[in-house]
Amino acid sequence: MPNKKIVLEAEAHDACEMCESSSTKSKFNIYAPALFSFLMLAIGLIIDNFLNTSFFRGWFRIGWYVLAYMPVGYPVLMLGIKNILKGNFFTEFFLMSIATFGAFAIGEYPEGVAVMLFYAVGELFQGSAVKNAKSNIKALLDVRPNIASVWRDNNYIQVHPDKVNVGEKIQIKSGEKIPLDGILLSDKAELNTAALTGESKPQTIRKGETVLSGSINLNGVIEAEATKIFKESTVARIIELVQNASSRKAKTELFIRKFAKVYTPFVVISATLLVLIPYFIVENYVFSDWLYRALIFLVVSCPCALVISVPLGYFGGLGAASKNGILFKGASYLDEITKINTLVMDKTGTVTKGVFAVQEIETNGLEKQEFLNYLIALEKKSTHPIARAIVEGTSTTQSFSVEKVREVSGKGLAGTVNGKKLLVGNAELLEQHKVDFPDIIRNIVDTVVLVAIDGKYAGYVSLADELKESAKKSILELKKYGINKIVMLSGDKDSITQKVAKDLEIIEAKGALLPEDKLNEVEELKKQLGRKVAFVGDGINDAPVLAVSDVGIAMGGLGSDVAIVTADVVIQTDQLSKILMGIKIGKSTRNVVWQNIALAFGVKAVVLIMGAVGMATMWEAVFADVGVAFLAILNAIRLQKMNWD
Repeated sequence: MPNKKIVLEAEAHDACEMCESSSTKSKFNIYAPALFSFLMLAIGLIIDNFLNTSFFRGWFRIGWYVLAYMPVGYPVLMLGIKNILKGNFFTEFFLMSIATFGAFAIGEYPEGVAVMLFYAVGELFQGSAVKNAKSNIKALLDVRPNIASVWRDNNYIQVHPDKVNVGEKIQIKSGEKIPLDGILLSDKAELNTAALTGESKPQTIRKGETVLSGSINLNGVIEAEATKIFKESTVARIIELVQNASSRKAKTELFIRKFAKVYTPFVVISATLLVLIPYFIVENYVFSDWLYRALIFLVVSCPCALVISVPLGYFGGLGAASKNGILFKGASYLDEITKINTLVMDKTGTVTKGVFAVQEIETNGLEKQEFLNYLIALEKKSTHPIARAIVEGTSTTQSFSVEKVREVSGKGLAGTVNGKKLLVGNAELLEQHKVDFPDIIRNIVDTVVLVAIDGKYAGYVSLADELKESAKKSILELKKYGINKIVMLSGDKDSITQKVAKDLEIIEAKGALLPEDKLNEVEELKKQLGRKVAFVGDGINDAPVLAVSDVGIAMGGLGSDVAIVTADVVIQTDQLSKILMGIKIGKSTRNVVWQNIALAFGVKAVVLIMGAVGMATMWEAVFADVGVAFLAILNAIRLQKMNWD
């Protein structure tokens, strides 16, 4: 196959240079040449077969079919000539050109037009399938940050991050992602850095400290100074990766392409011999008859259907996955994900939401509701994520007056609520004010907020990173589907890791691991005979493991850019259930590819034999090539229409 200019380095574009500029044309301009040729051919066939007219003969008839031929034939002829000038003779463009010229030479004008017309229509369908898959994949990036509020001319204006220069001041509102790496200019910021650090607890950043792109501002409006331009950020590298999503070809496709390079010249030589050899062994040899058979042989043998159908099968799988929020960075990973039997996963952001939720409320000497009335009244005065989690996760029945609120750095809050002195915070805060509380509280795995009223311990609220709703169900389904070993590795406390693993019925789990520890664990698993290991993670600390695993899967909704760049598969919706969906899509894609190969070889073999013995016409040849390609395209598109839930 020729080396062609490509916009997206995709397999189907390698097989369809005719379609490479279609994205810049209107639909009418794309289909108009084929429509014109079809109308001219249809009118010609009607006149030839149903109307007895004297004018539709001789040069007028030839000119009519030449005119019908040129809109669809000219682009193919030019591509054939261009490739010949590059030294690449044996392409589908060359085969189709020779076949249609031969049909005209022996007077089969309608068939010559039909061959090229249906070939062009097949290429248009292929181009449409490629464009849809490309759009589905690129759409995954549209939800990522693409706006930065930058200070210019005494005002904040919104621009694309690539328009921001190093040293410019940017503003990030509550709930927004930081678009560029920078230095914090505001006094402090509460950031959700779970995607970057792997820790679920929000991070407090002080003035002058570094803020990373991808962190989420949790409260208020903050300002930062950009320290990197957009094209040097990992977001820009993601876009580049997506644009080249299909550059990593599957083994099946690589084999087909190598096969086609040998197959095509073999076909041309065989067609030539089919014309010449019968001259010496067949009585009443008629050159035009055997030339016609050879032309049929050429059309049938054109590798277009085979070479197109295989990558389009993978493109159908890529498109189906992207529609469902799964980005495979190459056709090879559609194959690889079907082979995994071991799944290793991070905890925070992978099986948990990465946000705090109230777990337990224990009181000492107070009714639960009265306890909550005091606690919530004071916590409402704080913007800390833990305070917000308590307020949002509980309810109050009264509105208490709150006075003299002060923040005790790193420990909690103090204030007067309804005339009573309250302390709300960690154990250190109560110890600082010499308030006794039960020692057993120190053994609680989750984050604990203690409360003291008028110097006496009043109770506590425990909070934990909440499990994703579908986490347990997804893990059970993966086990049923053949993933026979599931392991959890986390940088969080081992006690928390073991608790989460038990809740999810995961037998093997290890906590308090550094990134290099996770790496060693996965490498040891890979050494076991027959192990195909996939790792699922979302933070910078997961990047080394994602890179070394057989299939690296990143949670991309809030995942770090480094993890997304390193991974082979990105789950944009952060749902564990998408892993099983990805495996199913991969297996269905592989089935479709082999169906297309069997269809192409099977039909071509039958029509080749029929053509060689004179039992097939050019119309059967057209079906064996273009018709099979069309059926293969429909089979590939079917992947995008299936319901994978």
